[in-house]
Amino acid sequence: MEKEMAMNKAKEIVASYSVVVFSKTYCGYCQRVKQLLTQLGATFKVLELDEMSDGSEIQLALSVWTGQRTVPNVFIQGKHIGGCDRVMENHRQGKLASLLTEAGVVANNSALL
Repeated sequence: MEKEMAMNKAKEIVASYSVVVFSKTYCGYCQRVKQLLTQLGATFKVLELDEMSDGSEIQLALSVWTGQRTVPNVFIQGKHIGGCDRVMENHRQGKLASLLTEAGVVANNSALL
């Protein structure tokens, strides 16, 4: 039952926020992703798994759900984006800003969209 509860909690969190970062406080890759999102002016929910009593169960549930064992584990509008490398790659390709804009988590000054 524990696994099912952790999976339900992870899915509920992802469904409740436009942008979610499952993170660990000591993880350098997590820091990079959080800094990038902050620099882009995004509003996002961070869950520091190493500070949560059920953090390891949630991380295990995320690995079953997404196939990704590591943090950061990033979701935008319920869609699994990936970890640090995938987020940075999306940013380099100019896709991250549009995903965040579509999610309504960044102030959009462009009249073109």
